[in-house]
Amino acid sequence: PGRRFRQLVLFTRANCSLCEEAAEILAEHSHWIPIAQEVDIDLDPQLIQNYGTCVPVVSFDGKVRFRGRVDETSVSYTHLT
Repeated sequence: PGRRFRQLVLFTRANCSLCEEAAEILAEHSHWIPIAQEVDIDLDPQLIQNYGTCVPVVSFDGKVRFRGRVDETSVSYTHLT
């Protein structure tokens, strides 16, 4: 029981409606997952190269779990895997 991950990073960019939606979904599941640390990829050229137009990107403990739209059902099962 409880959280299985120590760190959650949400890679975003300004004016991204999918990023805002992802942040809301992740916040709704904060009893199972850590509070998301939001990182704007446009502030780092390496992150732009890594993620480009694939935002939002969600990483748990350094492992990418979601790219693009974050499915709420999948987030619900994340704490089980």
